[in-house]
Amino acid sequence: MFFTIVIILIFLVLISVRQINQYERGVKFTLGKFTSIMQPGWRIVWPIIQGFQKVDVRTKAVDVPDQNAITRDNVSVRVNAVIYYKVSEAEKAIIEVEDFRYAISQYAQTTMRNIVGEVTLDELLSSRDKIADRIREIVDKETDAWGLKVLNVELKDVSLPAELERTIGKQAEAEREKRAVIINSEGELAASENISKAAEMLAKTPGALHLRTLQSINDMASDQSNTVVYMVPVETLKAIEGFIKK
Repeated sequence: MFFTIVIILIFLVLISVRQINQYERGVKFTLGKFTSIMQPGWRIVWPIIQGFQKVDVRTKAVDVPDQNAITRDNVSVRVNAVIYYKVSEAEKAIIEVEDFRYAISQYAQTTMRNIVGEVTLDELLSSRDKIADRIREIVDKETDAWGLKVLNVELKDVSLPAELERTIGKQAEAEREKRAVIINSEGELAASENISKAAEMLAKTPGALHLRTLQSINDMASDQSNTVVYMVPVETLKAIEGFIKK
């Protein structure tokens, strides 16, 4: 009889052993009431009177699907995002909300639409990080009561209507052409200033113009395919004429 009781007790212990992995926590209930958090390892959960649920406490990535939203300046856009979160308090994640995975996804979608509606299109395109951080703050604050910690939110893509994309493309092209014209005009202005200074210096220095002319002829003569026609300056002819008369 005693041997039978021992066997039954051993059997009850064996079927009561539950393994909690390192990345999990167990939420234990006794007679339907929360009693403790089961840490990683082998733990005893007595049948009938006790039960438990495992909760994965690793960081999770939730893909927030495409959401149609209207910006503050009445532009229709489609936005999607990724939200990274982890369970910080396992008992709240089980007790306070029915399905915390579904709940945080739905709340993130609603928050993303609301935040996009508060900004203009330019702000949405140029300040994604700030907008994503704003979404993270709101979702993190709301889900704190569910035992969740939102680590990061990233806006993956912002899709615009096709006609608006074409308009933005034309605007960008016009802006590039404008910058090219400005840079070209600035270069021409700088070049003209340098030429003016060079001409002024050559005019002030005797013989400098003739020296520059000879240098230019030498540069052109280095290429045998060039034919050089040299116009002798009047001053040079006069100098030669005076030499002959002497």
